[in-house]
Amino acid sequence: MKDRMESRRAFLAFGAALGVVACTPGRSGFSSVSDESASTPWRASPGAVTIDMHSHAGRVTLPRDPATAPPRPFTPLRAPMVAGGMNVICLAIVADTAATRVSADRKRFEPWRKPEPGELYRLSQLSFERAKALVAQEGLGVVTHADALRSAEGGPRVIITSEGADFLEGQVDRVNEAFELHQLRQLQLTHYRVNELGDIQTEASVQGGLTDFGADVVRRCNALGIVVDVAHGPYDLVKRAAAVSTKPLILSHTALVTRPSARGRSISADHARAIASTGGVIGVWPSAGSFHDLREMAHGFKRMADVVGVEHVGLGTDMLGFISPPVLTSYAQLPLLGSALLAEGFSQSETEQVLGGNYRRVFEASLAKKDRLTSWPKNWCRP
Repeated sequence: MKDRMESRRAFLAFGAALGVVACTPGRSGFSSVSDESASTPWRASPGAVTIDMHSHAGRVTLPRDPATAPPRPFTPLRAPMVAGGMNVICLAIVADTAATRVSADRKRFEPWRKPEPGELYRLSQLSFERAKALVAQEGLGVVTHADALRSAEGGPRVIITSEGADFLEGQVDRVNEAFELHQLRQLQLTHYRVNELGDIQTEASVQGGLTDFGADVVRRCNALGIVVDVAHGPYDLVKRAAAVSTKPLILSHTALVTRPSARGRSISADHARAIASTGGVIGVWPSAGSFHDLREMAHGFKRMADVVGVEHVGLGTDMLGFISPPVLTSYAQLPLLGSALLAEGFSQSETEQVLGGNYRRVFEASLAKKDRLTSWPKNWCRP
């Protein structure tokens, strides 16, 4: 009975998504996909696992001051995941909300004040608890080991992620605490404020890229089994992280451009190649600033694959993380994106790679027990 009810909810959610797409030409991309692929929406093959490398879905992010502005209710997460065939999402808390804001022109996020000692750590603890509450309310599984990504069976799942390591506040042992207490399995080093780990793309360089503390955090993540995400980090940060890490890196959400702007979030071909050189994956996002519809987004995947190889490309939706509405707004639209990728020339197997298979490889490599240590020699460096 439960399975039938869930299937019905998924069908209704998918139908609603199609209705939204059909009524919004040039935004969500349905009309940009061929009639043949639109009439038979893409689905992953049996055994393939679809994964979103970066998401705030369910409205997991806390307001700037939770004490004075209570969090808004969660939004549905399980139903759209089932409707679109999205198996796993990297569910990201935000570690710097109290110290960042939307700019006056509403075009970007920016730092606006220096946080008090311990403030961002306390915020992170509330944020991790909110993620747990969302997971419980939606009946989702939590992925803590590589075997959990071997199959699409088991229902929708999440990988607990932090966007920004600001909560560490210079204390590397807090990585261990988050791993054990909150089941953290993916850590983005920086976000929208220059922190103890390094610089960010959207502000002027202060520290020359990745700091020594940032390098220590990368090593600790490698040792514990936490995927290291260098999204929002400038090229100099990425180059040092790639030299330090013994595991593949990811850059979870971005787009490729010929000439990145001084404070933009897109990346150059060399920036992308630095990630690929570690065996890692770059997530293409649905930002309306990068793409006008799903067809253009599919072409963005193609351009990225032409630069680094299809095995180094993934999907990072940044769901509910944009100021302006993106070109993909619900997981129920995943079949439409899959159809757009097929229309762009990707094979079924390649589409499954970029929509999950490549990230699964990185996750498995990051959590592998080989070379895992509880502490590092003082003068350790990558061989």
